[in-house]
Amino acid sequence: MARKSADKSLEVDTLTHTEAHRRNIPTAEFQSVMKQDEQCPIRIAYERRNRDLDPQLVWRGKDEQDWSDLVVHAPPLYIQEKVHPRVLIEDLRRESEARSKENESQQPKFQFRLDLFSDFNGLPKEATTTDFYQHDGNWTNRMILGDSLQVMASLAEREGLRGQVQCIYLDPPYGIKFNSNFQWSTTSRDVKDGNKDHISREPEQVKAFRDTWRDGIHSYLTYLRDRLTVARDLLADSGSIFVQIGDENVHRVRSLLDEIFGEDHFVGEIVFKKTGGQRTTLIAGVSDYVLWYGKNKDLLKFRRLLSSKVSDDGDATFQGYDKVDFGDGTEGKKTDPRWAKHGEGMLFQATSMTSQNPGSRFPVDYFGKEWNPSGTQWWKTDKDRFERLIKARRIVVSGKSLRYKRFLEDYAAFSLTLFWEDTAGGVGADKVYVVQTSTKIVERCILMSTDPGDLVLDPTCGSGTTAYAAEQWGRRWITIDTSRVALALARSRVMGSRYPWFLLSDSLEGQEKEAEITRTAPVSTPTHGNIRQGFVYERVPHITLKSIANNAEINVIWDRFQETLEPLREALNAEVGQSWQEWEIPREAEKSWSAKGKDLHTHWWDLRIKRQKEIDASIAAKADFEFLYDKPYVNRSKVRVAGPFTVESLSPHRVLAVDQDDELLDPNRTQAHTHDKADFAAIILENLKTAGVQQAHKEDKITFTSITGWPGQYIGAEGRYMEEDKERRAGILIGPEFGTVSRPDLVSAAREAGEAGFNTLIACAFNFDAHSAEFNQLGHIPILKARMNADLHMANDLKNTGKGNLFVIFGEPDIEILKADDGQIQVKINGVDVFKPQTGEVESSGPDGIACWFIDTDYNEESFFVRHAYFLGANDPYKALKTTLKAEIDQEAWDSLHSDLSRPFGKPKSGRIAVKVINHLGDEVMKVFAVE
Repeated sequence: MARKSADKSLEVDTLTHTEAHRRNIPTAEFQSVMKQDEQCPIRIAYERRNRDLDPQLVWRGKDEQDWSDLVVHAPPLYIQEKVHPRVLIEDLRRESEARSKENESQQPKFQFRLDLFSDFNGLPKEATTTDFYQHDGNWTNRMILGDSLQVMASLAEREGLRGQVQCIYLDPPYGIKFNSNFQWSTTSRDVKDGNKDHISREPEQVKAFRDTWRDGIHSYLTYLRDRLTVARDLLADSGSIFVQIGDENVHRVRSLLDEIFGEDHFVGEIVFKKTGGQRTTLIAGVSDYVLWYGKNKDLLKFRRLLSSKVSDDGDATFQGYDKVDFGDGTEGKKTDPRWAKHGEGMLFQATSMTSQNPGSRFPVDYFGKEWNPSGTQWWKTDKDRFERLIKARRIVVSGKSLRYKRFLEDYAAFSLTLFWEDTAGGVGADKVYVVQTSTKIVERCILMSTDPGDLVLDPTCGSGTTAYAAEQWGRRWITIDTSRVALALARSRVMGSRYPWFLLSDSLEGQEKEAEITRTAPVSTPTHGNIRQGFVYERVPHITLKSIANNAEINVIWDRFQETLEPLREALNAEVGQSWQEWEIPREAEKSWSAKGKDLHTHWWDLRIKRQKEIDASIAAKADFEFLYDKPYVNRSKVRVAGPFTVESLSPHRVLAVDQDDELLDPNRTQAHTHDKADFAAIILENLKTAGVQQAHKEDKITFTSITGWPGQYIGAEGRYMEEDKERRAGILIGPEFGTVSRPDLVSAAREAGEAGFNTLIACAFNFDAHSAEFNQLGHIPILKARMNADLHMANDLKNTGKGNLFVIFGEPDIEILKADDGQIQVKINGVDVFKPQTGEVESSGPDGIACWFIDTDYNEESFFVRHAYFLGANDPYKALKTTLKAEIDQEAWDSLHSDLSRPFGKPKSGRIAVKVINHLGDEVMKVFAVE
């Protein structure tokens, strides 16, 4: 197929929230230069609700919790990646242009788009990038890895988002099964309870599971109440919260929401149909629920959504609309073949023109007969307005009375109710995550409670449905999850999605469309593309008897046409020898008429139909209307991709070092009290002494001769082992039970190990952050990063694997830097070591073990910008964009997104590139390369 000419090619654009800002927060690279007080968690107390206000649900342990305020530790958040999907698309487009000989001269056309990262932060001139929490920069949407309780507290306290969120969509676990709520790999949604191979070993996930279910429904309610309490603090006074839940716990969660938000602020319980009923020996359930509460119901922002009265197959089944106006001056019943078979005409019903309320009483001359309201009835309007209804052909004879003709299209919609039975088809379609919510459900909640530019928060990200829906409808979004797998899927989904370009009210094309719809002159005010002014929406007329009766333009149109119609009527009567009034002229000409008579008849009816169309158009334009908030007008010459967003995480060490009750552990303390009365550090050291440390090669293993405690700030033990015939001393760093060890932690521990005279540092952790991947030595101290088998902190939840490799050292990803033509370079990824939690072993795999990998082609050691992105998994996040931009981006460019060899790129000005690799289990590693 020939490539579209340049002037007809689709424009790729993105919505920007120029009126909104976000606080300048540190990147992972800047963690080490933060002030000490900025790194420390902030203690926030949330007051419990007054128990005397209304009835409350009681569960085990709640009384003790109510003795004091809810205390949450708010850590800093760190930016791990900065993503601008438009940059990735324009890079592909630029390369396709370069390959197309006929467009080579236009190659620089898209060059400027590669500079979109240059002002990603948008900080004021007087600010520096290390002035954290002091200045506001450009708004970017956010994906955050971590416990939503701490993340939401941090957003409120550190970043000033308290009272700024317009909508919260929360989809907590429905029941008590671990696997039904957490997905273990990006490659499979098949998770089965009881199958230990399918259990997520992510530390944040394990902690979330323990917090939620360690005491059954009692801990679940505590877990949920804490997060709902903090979420309420983020809501604006006009904001809404939607909690999706199943029938197993809907009654408990509603009682919980009554307690936190107050039963007076209950808005409604949405019932939506799911794919099918669960297998049961009793009656099957086919629905789930969304509980809707407002921060303040009296101030609630609400946008009414409408559904069509006409079904998808075009059949209106509503009783009463049993007559048809065929638009040619004739009427009939629904049984008329023109309607029944061909769908011609407009449905209407005849409704009363009288009322018992005092109004007007006067005779009406209609069709040559005088009509009066019967008995104690009154006309609904006065004489002049009644005449206007007659001229508009809105009066019909029905039996022995005059009645008002109400068309189905006068208000061809009804308000959406709390029962959604049209959601079943989308619940299971194109799922990428085990508990993925139907997009239709989420977007309806967003559309009902927000306007474009408002902020939407989802503390339970999952596959990113809320982020996807909020992005589509021009809302800002923040989404949070404890699962790296979930964030890996959500990131890919948002990066590759295609969205329609809705016409902005604050744009020239939006003003022109608005003028066209309202039949008014376009406004001439300057436009700025401010999304807060909303979109140009389709609208449904709400035509009423009153609006027609008050429409004086009907008289103007009538009088103008009468100047032509009346002489034609007189000429027709003279030609055929009749004295017909207007309502008596037949629709079909008689065969016996002369040619002149037939021509006059045809001309008269053509003008009468034209008059009626003008009157109908005037009625529609002058009538009240309601916006269809789910149907903005679309500019099909433009395609939209997601706006810029960041991927973030909690402070990797100092804050995630908490026990199961979210109490901070003292890093200097070697014996931590837990509910199991077991010292986590002692368990690790005991297993470490027994199992040793398995290195990447099976024949390489460190076996300790002794392990003893060590009173260091970071180093908690000294381990001795033999290397050939020499005894070596190793400083042992024990990472947090529920968290991640970062590069700064390793630097501090290695420095401490050197000062204490150790030969090596062994860091034991359940997870290491991506920036620590290449940090293997500090001075003469080698650093061994031993990944701990998650069975160590799930002893009460899982059977021991029995494989024995509880501490395993990772190898680095196998990456090559290759020379390309014209002085450019390419990156080749050969594989990455993958930790198998089922066996506790590391397997070296090829590119098949990689879900996605990113390159910052000009890494400045301040931020990781995703300038190249490659997806090696089975899912294709760019599927929709491929179809839309197939004429602008060639197949070779699209194919490069699924390659283990990068596209060529110029050598970096900074002298460095960074490569980040993410496997199917969500593990991340990053390496920085110097490029001369």
